[in-house]
Amino acid sequence: MVKKVKDQACCPDEEEQHRVEAIISVDERGQTVLPKSIRERFDLRPGDKLALVTKERDGKVCCLYLFKATDLMATVKDRFGPLLEEGR
Repeated sequence: MVKKVKDQACCPDEEEQHRVEAIISVDERGQTVLPKSIRERFDLRPGDKLALVTKERDGKVCCLYLFKATDLMATVKDRFGPLLEEGR
């Protein structure tokens, strides 16, 4: 059985509270800027990679989630690594 690991990267959970952190614009080139306060709270540095995860409802994207790519990979390894090792 795979154990849920605390203090690792978080994943969307239907039971968690969601809140509006900022309203951002998309420019004509499709680019956005994350506010400084969000970058600081998320500990984002120049060169960090983000993974964009989508959630669909009725064939349309309804939610966008951003994760640090390194945190997302750590979560994937924590959750699926034991399963992969069992199959060897």
